Amino acid sequence: MLRIIDRYLLRELAFGGFASAVVLLVVTLGGTITDVLTKVARGRLPGNLVFEILGLRTLDALTILLPLALFIGVLLAYGRLWRDSEMAVLQGVGMPLTGLLRPLTWLAAPVIVTIGMISFWLAPAAQRLSHSLVEEANRSLVVAGLEAGRFVQLPGRGGVIYVGGMNDRGSRFERMFVETERPDGEDTRIDVITAERGELRRESDGEGRFLALQDGFRVEGRIGHDDFRLLRFKGNDIALADNESDDTPEALKRAAPTAELLTSSEPLQSAELHWRLAAPLSAVVLAVLAVPLSRTRPREARYASVLVALLCYLIYLGWLGFGRALIEQDKAPPFVGLWWVHLPAAGLALWLLWRSDRLAAPAPKGERRKSLLRGDRA
Repeated sequence: MLRIIDRYLLRELAFGGFASAVVLLVVTLGGTITDVLTKVARGRLPGNLVFEILGLRTLDALTILLPLALFIGVLLAYGRLWRDSEMAVLQGVGMPLTGLLRPLTWLAAPVIVTIGMISFWLAPAAQRLSHSLVEEANRSLVVAGLEAGRFVQLPGRGGVIYVGGMNDRGSRFERMFVETERPDGEDTRIDVITAERGELRRESDGEGRFLALQDGFRVEGRIGHDDFRLLRFKGNDIALADNESDDTPEALKRAAPTAELLTSSEPLQSAELHWRLAAPLSAVVLAVLAVPLSRTRPREARYASVLVALLCYLIYLGWLGFGRALIEQDKAPPFVGLWWVHLPAAGLALWLLWRSDRLAAPAPKGERRKSLLRGDRA
């Protein structure tokens, strides 16, 4: 059973952690939305997959976001208690600084378990699913947002496309109309293409894609001029912007299931395994480190300690990234991993916790009476 003070501290920690997570999520989501919409506007991502890609990328970002939210939440919650002199009340009952770890454990334990599940299972699965969705969009006009019988934006180009019919896979179509416009000096050049049938094809290297049109007409010229040309073709190809995929061969190796990473001897996958382990471990270290760093004086600036703590977090994260790069480049043995970063950070957190002044217990009545007779002052 939790004590009254533990429930009070747990409520403060939960509120601080939740508020920090919401703010960080909004910031992360804003940047992700901007990036995704930019790629959609350039035709590098299919428009109808915006929410799926957005959700999958946000899930992947939680491995960095949640440890930071827990860290800031503890700083804000316990920092407020120091500033409002509520810790002076705890000093009166003799509660040590380590007593703050009890309610913190109740909050941090489920958060750390959640981070571990996301890091080892959900985030890699989200990366693989995102890659498969984009790859499927590259092979199908249906997935890319094209619908038979409707005028829609031409994927990857500034124009309009219409098809009268498509097969179920979205790779073959018939009765196509394509209209594009592009600047030509001070004029605008218009290009109108019609075709009886066609299909979506990929380049031999698997990178580019294009519409292979058959039996059609092409009209092109400058708007406002009489230099239009009419062409009839047996075959004509229209290049499309290939859908964006951040999954290079190296990224696909990083997105492999954890069971595969455990049996792999490749430096890249060994580094990824230690990086996934770093997410829950960093949450533990940061949660403990936040307790001594949250201590502030009553009249001290509200966010002074937060700035110092964030600097510590950036240094910690930077060293983790440096250690990951060393393993990927095979400059550090995989069995060492990132422990050379975690262990000193954990030692520093425990040392600061031990070094911090404990909240002194009230002296017995006899001691207080002798102290008053000697004229001692607290």
